Amino acid sequence: MYLDQSATVFVNASLVFSLNMELLLRTLGGLLLIAVATKGFDLTNFDQLEAAKKSADKRIVIRDLFVPSGKQLDLKNLQEGTVIEFTGRVTFGFAEWDGFMVVIKGKNIRVLGKPGHLIDVEGHRWWDGLGGKGGKRKPRFMQVTLEDSLVSGLNIKNTPKDCFIANFCKNLRIENINVDIKDGDKKGGGHNTDGINCGGSSNVTISNCKVHNQDDCFAIGSGRDIVFENNVCTGGHGISIGSMGKGKVVERLTVRNCVVIKNTNGVRIKSRKGETGLVKDITFENIELQGVTQYGIIIHGNYPDNGPKSEPTPFPIENLTINNVHGTVGRGAANILVWVTPGSAKNWKWNSNITGGKRRLSCKGVPSGINMPCGKI
Repeated sequence: MYLDQSATVFVNASLVFSLNMELLLRTLGGLLLIAVATKGFDLTNFDQLEAAKKSADKRIVIRDLFVPSGKQLDLKNLQEGTVIEFTGRVTFGFAEWDGFMVVIKGKNIRVLGKPGHLIDVEGHRWWDGLGGKGGKRKPRFMQVTLEDSLVSGLNIKNTPKDCFIANFCKNLRIENINVDIKDGDKKGGGHNTDGINCGGSSNVTISNCKVHNQDDCFAIGSGRDIVFENNVCTGGHGISIGSMGKGKVVERLTVRNCVVIKNTNGVRIKSRKGETGLVKDITFENIELQGVTQYGIIIHGNYPDNGPKSEPTPFPIENLTINNVHGTVGRGAANILVWVTPGSAKNWKWNSNITGGKRRLSCKGVPSGINMPCGKI
């Protein structure tokens, strides 16, 4: 149970108190635990930021805050045990620049979205259909580097580019995040608007999130012991490992009980041509695909080529389980494509039922003993 920084007293359950402060009550072995929540530092002006981080309350309430153009909401160097609450409408000025608009770093941190709040980034001011490949310089939105922490209940709307990145985190729960960038679906709109990305982290669980964007719903480039579960992905590029390379490793990743709606891909593992690394102990299970437009499942070692256009580079993908990945793709899509160097894929288990695609593509490097309907309708 997570408690605000507070003064805590035990009294007999029969006593009744009249309190003017917020109370958190819990019955504990015949006693009544009363946690009196501190008021916290009400951060309504950007100039108060450093004072808020030093507040003895260790509770920062970000209320209707406007972050000036080109400035970063720098929530690094937080006191251990700090609670950050977003409430009201949080907005940002426009400037073309690189970097992150919000950075949060610390240990035993809780980042909470209060009911009715909105982090409204107004990304349309940057969108030009080019993302990070040209046009306006577009900042990424939020990076967290957290240990023994929780991020819960954030409502994030219309980021210029990448939305939420968990880098070098340990023992982190991310839950009930709503990434709403559907306004970027229009022509010339959002591009490279990755939803939730994870890198260099361990023991991270991402659950009960909704992402509507124009790039990967979830992507991981390195890390261990990661769970992505009970999430809904709409409109983007699917759930992705990679692009892998530069010796990076992803192992012990579980993706389960997710729905992928009208994405270009369902699930994907991609490694770059000429690069090294390792993908090991991976499970995709109980994944439902709805109206995927290019590939239901794609595993390829020749990225950035998209399909069997060039020879794949040897890249080990070991102990892969595909279990009950099912659903539909469009007529112009391929149900499955595997395009890896023979011998690089080892110990795979495969159970999928993907229908609708009429694009026949041959596979390469499928491990022996796998009955995979490549090139079949």
